Amino acid sequence: MKIGIVCPYSWDVPGGVQFHIRDLADHLIRLGHDVSVLAPADDDTPLPPYVVSAGRAVPVPYNGSVARLNFGFLSAARVRRWLHEGTFDVIHIHEPASPSLGLLSCWAAQGPIVATFHTSNPRSRAMIAAYPILQPALEKISARIAVSEYARRTLVEHLGGDAVVIPNGVDVGFFEKAEPRPEWQGATLGFIGRIDEPRKGLPVLMKALPEILDACPGTRLLVAGRGDEEEAVASLPAAMRSRVEFLGMVSDEDKARLLRSVDVYVAPNTGGESFGIILVEAMSAGAPVLASDLDAFAQVLDQGEAGELFANEDASALAAAAVRLLRDPARRAELRARGSAHVRRFDWSTVGADILAVYETVTDGAASVAADERTGLRARFGLAARD
Repeated sequence: MKIGIVCPYSWDVPGGVQFHIRDLADHLIRLGHDVSVLAPADDDTPLPPYVVSAGRAVPVPYNGSVARLNFGFLSAARVRRWLHEGTFDVIHIHEPASPSLGLLSCWAAQGPIVATFHTSNPRSRAMIAAYPILQPALEKISARIAVSEYARRTLVEHLGGDAVVIPNGVDVGFFEKAEPRPEWQGATLGFIGRIDEPRKGLPVLMKALPEILDACPGTRLLVAGRGDEEEAVASLPAAMRSRVEFLGMVSDEDKARLLRSVDVYVAPNTGGESFGIILVEAMSAGAPVLASDLDAFAQVLDQGEAGELFANEDASALAAAAVRLLRDPARRAELRARGSAHVRRFDWSTVGADILAVYETVTDGAASVAADERTGLRARFGLAARD
């Protein structure tokens, strides 16, 4: 099958949507499919052979974050050229309602279109206001996927229609086979995310850290991600700042090794999350997970059965839960076992099969419609049926 996938966000800035698209493309290629991904990218960005650059993106505030998007006449021309040269059996557009390549592709594409909606935003006035513009493009979509029940709810409430829920996928084996790094082990908490993006919750964790260190003085916090490190620890007492180790941007391999090494992975995100791929990665690596009780996180963690939850933005609740886990190795072992069993449903062997089933449904439907149209034309002009 020839599959065209559209990524709305810049390929050179890591994010959950980009990782999902990358891993989906890799999975489909391993199965023997012909895949091309269209994505914004700076000129000097090294790209996998299956990624086609649609040009440089610009930063735009979107869903409580800053997304790097690509829009305009030049982008539209590149979209049309990619579609024309690709002659795809199916086009899979991610975030078709965002002002980027997804919407441009939805306007320009012909044939079967599958759309995945990642956004969870229950109060998007912008999406409601833009609906008359979006409607003609969205009506061309053959099948809709939402990555969680909360992304599906956002779609239904703002744009109408419905979607099948297929979660983001993870290569579980990649994370569970990673080797821990000894220097990252021993009474460690882990955090991975953009340091200077408040909704990722690092300020909440920093506010909780003095209470954690008072109760468990030997604890360290390992932070992986880009951002202003000095500003991140500015709220901590000076004597405690050495207990925070910044690792900067890490490779996929080191991310897996970090998650295999820590005693507790903390996800203090404050909102705007439709899924929580980092939680799935942490469970895959066997890390006990402590997360804010966002609806999407609670769903990923099986309502607290596969990981512990604390009240969102409550630093004291975070600290109390972290101290309990650090002091209770038996509870951590229990969470590792439950998380490792629960995470199997997110492996690409399952998620990829579900997405392929959607592709096959829309392509089979398009073939049936085309056959019916040919039959109707033959009957109209008195032509004999052909095999």
